[in-house]
Amino acid sequence: MFEVDARIPGRHGRAGRIRTPHGIISTPAFIPVATSATVKAVLPEAVKAAGAQAVLANAYHLYLQPGPDIVEAAGGLGAFMNWPGPTFTDSGGFQVMSLAAGFGKKIAMESEAVVAGPRSPGLARVDDDGVTFRSHRDGSMHRFTPEVSMRVQHQIGADIIFAFDELTTLADGRAYQESSVVRTHEWARRCVVEHQRLTAERAGRPYQALFGVVQGAHYEDLRRQASRGLAELEFDGFGIGGALEKHNMGEIVGWCCDELPADKPRHMLGISEPEDVFTAIENGADTFDCVMPSRVARNGRVYTRNGRFSVVRSPMRRDFSPIESDCDCYTCAHYTRAYLHHLFKAKETVAGTLCTIHNERFTLRLFADIRESILHGRFDAFRAEFLGQYV
Repeated sequence: MFEVDARIPGRHGRAGRIRTPHGIISTPAFIPVATSATVKAVLPEAVKAAGAQAVLANAYHLYLQPGPDIVEAAGGLGAFMNWPGPTFTDSGGFQVMSLAAGFGKKIAMESEAVVAGPRSPGLARVDDDGVTFRSHRDGSMHRFTPEVSMRVQHQIGADIIFAFDELTTLADGRAYQESSVVRTHEWARRCVVEHQRLTAERAGRPYQALFGVVQGAHYEDLRRQASRGLAELEFDGFGIGGALEKHNMGEIVGWCCDELPADKPRHMLGISEPEDVFTAIENGADTFDCVMPSRVARNGRVYTRNGRFSVVRSPMRRDFSPIESDCDCYTCAHYTRAYLHHLFKAKETVAGTLCTIHNERFTLRLFADIRESILHGRFDAFRAEFLGQYV
């Protein structure tokens, strides 16, 4: 499934290729987030034109709307959203315990809970078997277990799917993190068993690769323990997730990659800022997903080689240059900062569309350039050059 084309000398970082039933993903790669089977405000054709090799949808959101049975009946995620290439789905674990808890503004844990004030009806409740939660859409009650997550993701039909894991935060104490790592490992084992059962039951369908998710917060021993435990299970790849801080992200990725098999791909969950990307790639991450490029675009913030700025600021009103003069995206080829400023002020929804096209292209091009720098032995030089401009 995974082949290495070149390595960053003396480090875990590499350039490679992930083979899926719907095409090859050249790594390092950014995977745009299509939460509800769409990158918000942008057509799949525009995402493809921006250089995306794959997209990632969310099992929690598609479970609630339209329902995994509808996606399956449509022919799977790619056919449903008119996306011709590889697809990912995350397990829904993050959303179950963040969005669902957000219905009541807090998360309850069964031990060492960090919850201020009285418990509310919106709590997501974790036990060793799974999570009971309220829908952020209508408050209805639902239950996710490892087996449910696997069944939902098999119905959605993505090429790469993730094991169900428990979201913790840096506010959770050491003892809770320890118990959570054990719980997530047991859930991972159950995911593998159910995945294998469903794969055999649904023989004849394209194989779905299953990735385990490493937790353990900022504790080295827990991250290594979690990684070693997942490495012993029959996973096709691994996700690095959970609570971490920017200043030690590189160390955490490195601890995980010390323990994970070198011949399997590693996905960094929820990271896309350029300075973070270089650090994670250097330490061994292969693919990344994040909502940030599209999210900030909808508020008028755009990326350039000189850093991020807002087209909504008043100086943009009479600026008839593109967002970035050397950008090859559709937006920069046809529209000016002044026009984008006008669209936001006029509250036209196409403003978010045009800025999202640019931000996704910027991020995708950065990853393509990083891959080329690894292939040609210039990773350190390219990082210094890029980050020297990006302020």
